[in-house]
Amino acid sequence: MLLRHTTKEIKEREALTVNPAKTCQPIGAMYAALGIHGCLPHSHGSQGCCSYHRSTLTRHYKEPVMAGTSSFTEGSSVFGGQANLLEAIGNIFSIYHPDVIAVHTTCLSETIGDDIPQIVSKAKEDGKIPAGKYVIHTNTPSYVGSHVTGFANMTRSMVEYFSANTGVKKNQVNVIPGWVEPSDMREIKRLAKELGVKIVLFPDTSDVLDAPQTGRHQFYPKGGVTIPELISTGDSLATIALGRFASTSAAEALDAKCKVPCEILDLPIGLEATDRFIDTLRTVAGVNVPDSITEERGRLVDVITDMEQYFYNKKVALFGDPDQLIALTEFLVTLDMQPVHIVTGTQGKRFEERIRKILKSKVPNANVRQSGDMFLLHQWIKNEPVDLLIGNTYGKYISKDDDIPFIRFGFPILDRVGHSYFPTVGYQGGIRLLEKILDAVLERQDRDAGDTNIELVM
Repeated sequence: MLLRHTTKEIKEREALTVNPAKTCQPIGAMYAALGIHGCLPHSHGSQGCCSYHRSTLTRHYKEPVMAGTSSFTEGSSVFGGQANLLEAIGNIFSIYHPDVIAVHTTCLSETIGDDIPQIVSKAKEDGKIPAGKYVIHTNTPSYVGSHVTGFANMTRSMVEYFSANTGVKKNQVNVIPGWVEPSDMREIKRLAKELGVKIVLFPDTSDVLDAPQTGRHQFYPKGGVTIPELISTGDSLATIALGRFASTSAAEALDAKCKVPCEILDLPIGLEATDRFIDTLRTVAGVNVPDSITEERGRLVDVITDMEQYFYNKKVALFGDPDQLIALTEFLVTLDMQPVHIVTGTQGKRFEERIRKILKSKVPNANVRQSGDMFLLHQWIKNEPVDLLIGNTYGKYISKDDDIPFIRFGFPILDRVGHSYFPTVGYQGGIRLLEKILDAVLERQDRDAGDTNIELVM
């Protein structure tokens, strides 16, 4: 394997990325758009771009991902894609009958400088958008940001196009879940229901990318936030945004547009982050926490207490999306583990600041890098080996090369199933994460044990 030639000597690189720890903006925009009921995402660029974005999502979720494309040719690349998008809008509404088309741009259309709002206005003038139907858009050049940025941009566009303030408050709370799995979105809704709080979750990919097999194909599955629900977000009591990188811009846009106050929290992964989410939801909705939630928390604490000896001082390397890494790092510290190498491919100095604040008293000398890559992560591991590696599928090569136990977490996971069906948020999600970590640690312990010291009972 080429990774065996990774050197220990680290040199600063500005113009070269090796094995990026991210994917491109349009993938995130497409994923967010799928969280609107009856929505068909549309890639304004070449057919190859759309195919890549669809296939990546399909491979991760093991579900068919539908999307349109403007199918740029050489002519479109020179003269612009207005004619292509106008024709696409007309064809999509005539053939596929979505409630909304969510247009995102690509490198090509951004470089050309296509004016999407102007093209959409032209489509309305030409009668290509039926009454009661919508076309929304966001700008997602792949040469800026990452898939997390694209998700944030499309979610903000949902606010800009739909949210409305009628002046009459509704007894509901908006929750922006950030980039998490459909199972996580379902778990957030379950927790809110357990608390007795009505929420509008947007986007919501549960029952879209984890829809059940019924024997009949549904082009638009039953899941997703509806247009009336999105419109109503402007009358909600408050907004809780989960994940500063993926959710802040939409929450702040909703506050500015409709005067809905917002609370920005970490993803509710692990004990402390889930505590903050439950407490904030309780406070803004004016409810009490039921015994059922308290008992869920108690079970997580019990597992942590019972298994702490196996987690203690284990060194961990992590890579992936910033919001997930922040919450996961805090959880690992709660377990008395030592996150020593942490890399995200998404830009943002707030990431490094937040991670260092979490690790300040526990692992003050940890290696942390935003806009880093997996080559750098591997070099760090070569210099300071770890007991556990956590990240998406691409970590399997480092795991194999350096013989490190590996837990798949984040996006994309291309070689395993279960991530879209089993939550890792909330107290129950925390128990699942603990199980995965413990399995990896004990598998390694059993594998390395001799005939005389292999344990039968933990």
